[in-house]
Amino acid sequence: MEIQNKQLSKDAFFKQREEVLGQWHTGKSVNFDEVVAYQQAIPATKRFGDKLAKAHKEGVTLIQPRAGVALYDEHIRLLQYLETEGEADLLPSTIDSYTRLNRYKEAEAGIEKSKETGRSMLNGFPALNYGVDICRLVTSSVKSPVQVRHGTPDARLLTEITIAGGFTSYEGGGISYNIPYSKNHSIEQTIAHWQYTDRLVGLYEEAGVSINREPFGPLTGTLVPPCISTVVAIIEAILAATQGVKDITVGYGQCGNLIQDVAAVRSLNMLTRAYLDKNGYNDVRITTVFHQWMGGFPQDESKSFGVISWGAAASVLAKATKVIVKTPHEAMGVPTKEANAAGLKATKQLTSMLKDQNFSEIPAVVMESEIINREVRCIMNRVEELGKGDYAKGTVAAFEAGIIDIPFAPSKYNAGKLMPARDNNGAVRFLDIGNVPLSADLMAFHRKKLEERAEYEKRPVSFQMVIDDVYAIGKGFLVGRPSMINEQ
Repeated sequence: MEIQNKQLSKDAFFKQREEVLGQWHTGKSVNFDEVVAYQQAIPATKRFGDKLAKAHKEGVTLIQPRAGVALYDEHIRLLQYLETEGEADLLPSTIDSYTRLNRYKEAEAGIEKSKETGRSMLNGFPALNYGVDICRLVTSSVKSPVQVRHGTPDARLLTEITIAGGFTSYEGGGISYNIPYSKNHSIEQTIAHWQYTDRLVGLYEEAGVSINREPFGPLTGTLVPPCISTVVAIIEAILAATQGVKDITVGYGQCGNLIQDVAAVRSLNMLTRAYLDKNGYNDVRITTVFHQWMGGFPQDESKSFGVISWGAAASVLAKATKVIVKTPHEAMGVPTKEANAAGLKATKQLTSMLKDQNFSEIPAVVMESEIINREVRCIMNRVEELGKGDYAKGTVAAFEAGIIDIPFAPSKYNAGKLMPARDNNGAVRFLDIGNVPLSADLMAFHRKKLEERAEYEKRPVSFQMVIDDVYAIGKGFLVGRPSMINEQ
């Protein structure tokens, strides 16, 4: 497959669309013109992008949970509970794993089994199986905007049905919903699939309907250096903008060091804007999302609230437009609606308390941000060079060469040579740079930071640091100190 960053023609798109809508019986009920009329009738207060734009203008950080169950009436009650009791500003419909893998028959069986047992036998909401009408029932049953959150390498049909179903925001991308989620999907294949999704959103935009698009920022959610997630966000933003998307929310997963986390959001916002402008997409609106800690959580609920609150504080001090909230049941599986609401309320308390404080321009943050900026430019320069200015081709070549390398990803198309570890202050640095093309002085900076930790801990810089760091927060710490880890 020869991929290129070029807008799909209407002929090519609509030819492909016939095949996409024919994949499952619910696709037959999607009519583009009818969807335009339905979406245009949705009030501005329920449009995801409008609410984000207002929050961005006012300097407010909105809160949003993850949530999804198999039976649609239960799903509606769950969203209504999170909106009222949880005080959520924005709502999700997290899609089940069978749908994410395009296994629609198994999702159908999961719905039937859920009806028999009276409890959800799926780990999310099977929107594609329910189709347009039931999706509209869900999105019209709450006062807040609702977003589709999933993890699907090929989400073309899901996009069609959920936008037709009244959802006004759609998460994912050809890199961020492939490399961290899938072993065997090629980059070319998923970029092509997501070009379809983004072209569909672009066509709705041309028809007067704006759908917010959100690349998945945390990637694997495990010690991902900010420059790596920022590069992926920038590329996915450019690929989306090429297809006509006008409203993009770029994301970042919390690493835990406050200075680095605030600096990362600062760089993410600035560099996405800079690269979109450089490529002629000045009219694309950019907002940011901060994901609370995606790694291991403590088993104890009270300790989990500490992790949640730290993420809430970091998000608002970084002036992220919204924050994705975790629950105190994170270490124990699917949370109850009460636990989900509790995480939301704890986060709301912090975002409200700290809304008048902004750490984005303090000297330490600006210095860390400059490090991230330089790292991102080193990688993006090589992507541009490899693709001869084409970001789709450059991305494929960059993954093949290990220029972009996502730590702990399952994909066989990812080099897996990059290895991160925390420095003495808990910031994520490069233990092994792999083939990521940082300059010599940046490599020396990372080495020095890890050597400072090694000297403090009286042990060599080694892979053991990585292992200790992965488990540290679950054991009550940020940096995996050998003495602290061994005490637990």
